[in-house]
Amino acid sequence: MSLKIRLSRGGAKKRPFYRIVIADSRSPRDGRFIDKVGTYNPMLAKDAERVTLDVEKVQEWLTKGATPTDRVARFLDEKGVSKRDARNNPNKAKPGKKAQERLDAEAAKAEAAAAAAAAPAEAEA
Repeated sequence: MSLKIRLSRGGAKKRPFYRIVIADSRSPRDGRFIDKVGTYNPMLAKDAERVTLDVEKVQEWLTKGATPTDRVARFLDEKGVSKRDARNNPNKAKPGKKAQERLDAEAAKAEAAAAAAAAPAEAEA
């Protein structure tokens, strides 16, 4: 059984509130969970205590093999429970295939226009 430390959504419509839970990875997001280890309230101000964690429980579950999701890993890194490696996606800023083709076509058209404008200027000189 693969265990995850993840967020389970609660609260009203447009007023989210999350419980940080230990759950089987196959169970639904808001479904059955094994243990509740904290809460996250995104509606509070950033300087307020938005995340509460039972650090001892979290460490216990980490030793048992539970893996945190990316968002929970950020919370654990903030609290100093575990280290989260920085992620880097260098391809994210690159345009897609169609956009790249469009840019190449525009560049070719601009080159042709520049060459056409330069040709009559040379002929006059």
